[in-house]
Amino acid sequence: MKNPIGTLKAVGVAATLVCVMSACNHSPTAAQLNSEPMPLLTTDPALSGCIADSEISADNLAKTHDNGPFTVMTKRIPRKLAQGFGGGTIHYPTNANGCGSLAAIAVVPGYVSYESSIKWWGPRLAAWGFVVITINTNSIYDEPDSRAEQLSAALDHIIDDDTVGSMIDADRLGVIGWSMGGGGALRLATERHAIRAIIPATPYYDKDYGAIDTPTFIIACENDRIASNEKYTNIFYKNTTGPKMKIEINNGSHFCTSYRFNEKLLSKPSIAWMQRYLNDDTRFDRFLCRNEDYSQDSRISAYDYAKCS
Repeated sequence: MKNPIGTLKAVGVAATLVCVMSACNHSPTAAQLNSEPMPLLTTDPALSGCIADSEISADNLAKTHDNGPFTVMTKRIPRKLAQGFGGGTIHYPTNANGCGSLAAIAVVPGYVSYESSIKWWGPRLAAWGFVVITINTNSIYDEPDSRAEQLSAALDHIIDDDTVGSMIDADRLGVIGWSMGGGGALRLATERHAIRAIIPATPYYDKDYGAIDTPTFIIACENDRIASNEKYTNIFYKNTTGPKMKIEINNGSHFCTSYRFNEKLLSKPSIAWMQRYLNDDTRFDRFLCRNEDYSQDSRISAYDYAKCS
């Protein structure tokens, strides 16, 4: 498997990237390895012109499925063609020509669950200009460390894919995981320096995964009886040292983020988080952290943020 977990950790200093200006993205200089603080860069909105200002509204961000500025296509990856993970689906924008390189995101399900439980993330994010792969795991019983490895393998797959690989900036990567997949997202953020933003949803991890300063948006479910907030989510959030935000869904069970449950509620902050920290698009700051009080929504039982816009 190319770029296995731990390979990049051995690098002493991250290489300097060429910053490419385009109509869509202003690709920032790569952050140093995760042991160093990740800078909060800003972008002139004019450099993010592939998404018009008029598209960036609360209503548009909260839509469902593949509603967004871009049309979405999918490409199925059969298990037999997937190296290091259990197959999945690539979701990608088809009308992003001239937008420059796009950020890529991999999404993994939780214990004894399948791609279907997290597949809604694919078209939702792709409609906003990301290349996304939603995956099955090699075994539904795989532990978080294995899920981290499989997220990394899935990212490698789309970077090399003959359909979408040329679209992707391999140094602007994100990961999303539910349950043990959320634990895998936390772990991978400590191991692969190109991971610039993560969304662990009701994450479960029962080992020490190391310090995280990667921008982290944690989604919690108030009545989670499997990965309780007291034992897991709240501890993970406390120990995250970089930009972070946490939303807790009112009366939510451990499954409150899966199978399109609460998709409309979660789309706005999730898309905004990835746009801000993968694309450095500061126009999305208005939907994050101190700029929007999610606690005023009756569907949200708790809201917190730190070190972010």
